[in-house]
Amino acid sequence: MNAPQAHPLQRIRQDVRSMHAYAVQDSTGMIKLDAMENPHRLPPDLQDRLGQRLGALALNRYPDRRVDDLRHALSAYADLPPGFELMLGNGSDELISLLALACAVPPDAVNGFRPASVLAPVPGFVMYAVSAQLQGLAFHGVPLRADFELDETAMLAAIEQYQPAITYLAYPNNPTANLWDDAVLEKIILAAGAQGGLVVLDEAYQPFSSKSYIDRLARHRHVLLMRTLSKFGLAGVRLGYLMGTRELIAEIDKVRPPYNVSVLNCECALFALEHQEVFAAQALDLRAQRAILLEALADFPGVRAYPSDANMILVRVADAQKTFEGMKARKVLVKNVSKMHPLLANCLRLTVGTVEENRLMLTALQESL
Repeated sequence: MNAPQAHPLQRIRQDVRSMHAYAVQDSTGMIKLDAMENPHRLPPDLQDRLGQRLGALALNRYPDRRVDDLRHALSAYADLPPGFELMLGNGSDELISLLALACAVPPDAVNGFRPASVLAPVPGFVMYAVSAQLQGLAFHGVPLRADFELDETAMLAAIEQYQPAITYLAYPNNPTANLWDDAVLEKIILAAGAQGGLVVLDEAYQPFSSKSYIDRLARHRHVLLMRTLSKFGLAGVRLGYLMGTRELIAEIDKVRPPYNVSVLNCECALFALEHQEVFAAQALDLRAQRAILLEALADFPGVRAYPSDANMILVRVADAQKTFEGMKARKVLVKNVSKMHPLLANCLRLTVGTVEENRLMLTALQESL
């Protein structure tokens, strides 16, 4: 007689079973303004040239030293300081996971029988918390102030209490789209460094921002700067990069899977950097469109639009769910972030699109209020 067979799901971690997979909204037939993508495509002549270049690749071989060419090209593009290095990831998401993996010190007598921790302001990018949980680190979210600025007192107290292995500071933040006050930012960076922690400045939206931390990176050996080519205009390519001191990057790079950047991703990114003036012009256009949108939204009764240094605008309306559904019915897809955090009650996140997309978005928003 056969013994009863245990269900294989029992082998899946309970915390994983209780999670929800990352949901991507169905955008079929929609004006897609929910994911902070660059709406501009490559000009047709560049599309043809890229296609020919990708078609000539040896897809039967693993990625080779061409990846080093990309690292050097990105270092030059970012103006990386001497003595600093750069590592590549399959999007910033992989880099965030690798950072958690590298810092996942198990509980023991040295750290007070508690796991290493990750700290970040909330609301913020959800993957900071997800990667911490999956790697066994404790995540501590520190609420922003009501104006979405960093709460200096609360952040400094949390750093002292939890002594985080990693403190994430998105610059600008997602979904609030604002930059942090420089003086407060520096105090938090210094406090985290004083207790031996890393600080990761996430500059995912750097192409649209008025500031970058790259010119200050050499001041702090414990600061890592993370960027992505997704907002640059290559969201489909999935390529992020992490910059820091040579010794820090060398240690984190040890947990990177081999061949994590495909030959297609690598060549697409190199091609884009060779034509970076095209993407710079696109970013300039989106910054101009952002200003036009903010001016128009200021005249919408019942709508509060918050300042933005990214390619998105956070707005607060009377009823976020009703407005979201109304816009969706009018074939305009935005992001309802109202349930992400209490500070985001009745908030929607609008991606900055093309002139025509923005016109249709404003019309849909006005008709859906």
